[in-house]
Amino acid sequence: MDNSNSSQNKPKNSGPPVYIKYIGLSFQLFGVIGGGTYLGWWIQQRSEMKFPVWLLLFCFLSIGIAFYQLWQTMKRDR
Repeated sequence: MDNSNSSQNKPKNSGPPVYIKYIGLSFQLFGVIGGGTYLGWWIQQRSEMKFPVWLLLFCFLSIGIAFYQLWQTMKRDR
């Protein structure tokens, strides 16, 4: 019996499973969006404006940054 096929069945990367990286990425996205939203809320409280312009600005800006980081990570994994 030839065992040459058994070496082909072994994974090429002996590091941690891929899903571990994506679990960490989800916490990173949560942290960036949460941090940006909190910063916008904090500035909004200090400015005493009625319309939540700072909250909306930092919320959407942090969402954009988080998705850009996600895109860069997915592009690197190809």
